[in-house]
Amino acid sequence: MKKRISVTLVFIMALCLVLAACSKKDTASTSSPAPTTAPAASTTPESAAPAETKAPVEQTTVTLNGWGSSPEEQTLLQQVLDEFQQKNPDIKVKYEVIADQYMDVIKTRLIGGTGPDVFYLDAFEAPALIAKNVIEPLDSYVQSDFDVADFEQPLLEAFKADGKTYGFPKDYSTLALFYNKKMFADAGITAPPATWDEMLEISKKLTKGKTQYGFGAAPELARQMFVLNAFGGKISDQDGNASFASPDSLKGLQVVIDQHLKDKTSAQPSDVGAGWGGEMFGQGKAAMVLEGNWAIPYLQSTFPAIDYATAEVPTINGKKGTMAFTVAYVMNKASKSKDASWRLLSYLTGKEGMKTWTSKGFALPTRKSVAAELGFDKDALRGALVAGGSYATPWQAGKTLPTIMTNFNNQFVSAYLGSQTLDAAMKKAQETANKEIKAAQ
Repeated sequence: MKKRISVTLVFIMALCLVLAACSKKDTASTSSPAPTTAPAASTTPESAAPAETKAPVEQTTVTLNGWGSSPEEQTLLQQVLDEFQQKNPDIKVKYEVIADQYMDVIKTRLIGGTGPDVFYLDAFEAPALIAKNVIEPLDSYVQSDFDVADFEQPLLEAFKADGKTYGFPKDYSTLALFYNKKMFADAGITAPPATWDEMLEISKKLTKGKTQYGFGAAPELARQMFVLNAFGGKISDQDGNASFASPDSLKGLQVVIDQHLKDKTSAQPSDVGAGWGGEMFGQGKAAMVLEGNWAIPYLQSTFPAIDYATAEVPTINGKKGTMAFTVAYVMNKASKSKDASWRLLSYLTGKEGMKTWTSKGFALPTRKSVAAELGFDKDALRGALVAGGSYATPWQAGKTLPTIMTNFNNQFVSAYLGSQTLDAAMKKAQETANKEIKAAQ
């Protein structure tokens, strides 16, 4: 009996095992399809190929040098550089601010073979560095979409030599007439002067002894170069020798002298205890001055109560004229990363980069399209400055300009103060300058 029960139990257990196996097989065959996504890493067979990983971008480092400026401007420049690097992940920009003696440091680095790939260069200094053959001509890098014609041409010309372009201007300022609206209204003057003769007459109405002058003058070459040019004068000849003592030059400069000594309607900042024209104007000691874009934020922060406006510089001798002060980005001729350097330089001076850089109005865009897009050409204060960009005289006159400027300034101020005649002062300055130029050759 026990044996029969045992056999029966064995049979029943075997039958259960068979049924369980069949049930498992049927369940597997009727389940939902396998997922199309890859299985989790923990279930991946050892023989499966590993997933692809994206290789890191190989970067080229481009060094950039510039001088220090306001914290706001530094923030803007860093924003432009960040935007560039986002669009160009294969380029790393290493930016260094040279806080003091900028040009001395740049020249030393260039001579020593440690110069930056890209750097700031003032138009005033450009001819000397171009002559030393340390700056890369940029014409061969330019593509049609860079739109060279969009730049204000006088500014672009400041960085050309022998038909080659050595830099593209990043920003600039011209001079415009800043005038005190309240002083004008009190004197019954309804509009700014359009000509120099009108300015001289208006100055008489606005002058009140030695406490308020009609016009604040700057007896230095950087502010008077366009004046002598308007009368056909030149500060130097084709060989780089000083020529500012010519009869034509003296005609223009005499106008400046006579307003101070004969009319007594102009003064220089130091005559009234001011450090520069913007301060003189802000203090109410001059009803009119010729200043640049830099005066706008200064007046807003230092003399916020002053009610003023701007206008184009009055025509002189029937000609439009003003000065332009501009800085370019240039490329080191010894750079080992010229293609990457050009990509950076062309972005900084291109429409997109320039728009960001000049958006706050600290500097004016050298591209006409950017000035229009930002509305600076129609701006109540900056419009006159932008208008002058098309006809301005750049502050540049060859590699001998530093010597010419020093000697001109040393003697012209004495003529302005009446210590010697203009003719004698300019002849002395010209003679000394040319001796120094010859000695340096």
